[in-house]
Amino acid sequence: MSTPRDSDFDVTGTVQVSSPERVLTAVLDIFNQCFEGEDHSILGEAFEVFRQLFEGELPGYAGCDTIYHDMQHSLDVTLAMARILGGQESAAPASEKLGHDLCMVGIVAALFHDAGYIRNTDDDEFINGAQYTKSHVSRSARFLEEFMPRFDMNGHIQDTVQLVHYTGYEVDLNSLSFSDPRYRIMGKLLGTADLVAQMADRCYLEKCRDRLYSEFVLGGVAISEQNDGTTRVEYQSGEDLLKKTPLFYENVTRERLKGTFDNAMRYLGEWFPDGDPYAAGIDKNLGFLKDLLVADDLGRLRRTPPVFTVEEDTLSDTQKMVALKLSEMPHNS
Repeated sequence: MSTPRDSDFDVTGTVQVSSPERVLTAVLDIFNQCFEGEDHSILGEAFEVFRQLFEGELPGYAGCDTIYHDMQHSLDVTLAMARILGGQESAAPASEKLGHDLCMVGIVAALFHDAGYIRNTDDDEFINGAQYTKSHVSRSARFLEEFMPRFDMNGHIQDTVQLVHYTGYEVDLNSLSFSDPRYRIMGKLLGTADLVAQMADRCYLEKCRDRLYSEFVLGGVAISEQNDGTTRVEYQSGEDLLKKTPLFYENVTRERLKGTFDNAMRYLGEWFPDGDPYAAGIDKNLGFLKDLLVADDLGRLRRTPPVFTVEEDTLSDTQKMVALKLSEMPHNS
């Protein structure tokens, strides 16, 4: 029987994914099991830069102010990535094993895959990181290009800035080229970790309705201005986003997980021989959502999980920005 857990714990209820220190400990435990005797100290350095970046302590960066893609999200993805890597290293054929150094690259890519949402302190264009939604992956790639030399990963930079695109939709993944096919495998694992970690989150439905929709509004995804002066409405509200989630999962997300990413989820089953908790969490969330939609009762979603951003009032500030933007836009489509 599952036990109650706080909203900032991972899908197994054992790791606090709002804490860089505790996620690092969990990741190192996996690496020690898979690569006994190897030096993983680079990971500690990477986690510290990550903490500084998201908490506003890294010179030149304003800290995290996105309420869906917050510190917890990136840490949750990083933990899922470590578990997928652990399963992959134990089960994949020798030709597809990534090895210690590449697995460390995968963790670094996971940590900073959403670094592009973090604004620069001299940013005079935007006032919230969500406004970079459409370009955040490319910005994350540029961050990695700048900071990977700190982690003595110079030889991996050009491949890593490409594989991070497996977490987004900015480029055609088939157009990417790598110096070694193992990087493409890494990209598929990373894209899988990004999807399953957020969809298995016990507060995923509330976060979509109350936070992701807000980011979509600020990022020009929910409502976009057309060249002819009209607006295109993709999502009318947070509730509308939830109503369209099952179809999006069937038509886009499932295809990515099963097809584009070569069913890399199977490696979670290797790491968790008693059953993949991520798959179970996703099924539970989608099943509950479908029940709520049939009953027309989304009001039953009442959880209010904490937000892990640089300022305590970021959630209310973001909601005010969203309300203002919606009030200023004509909703013709």
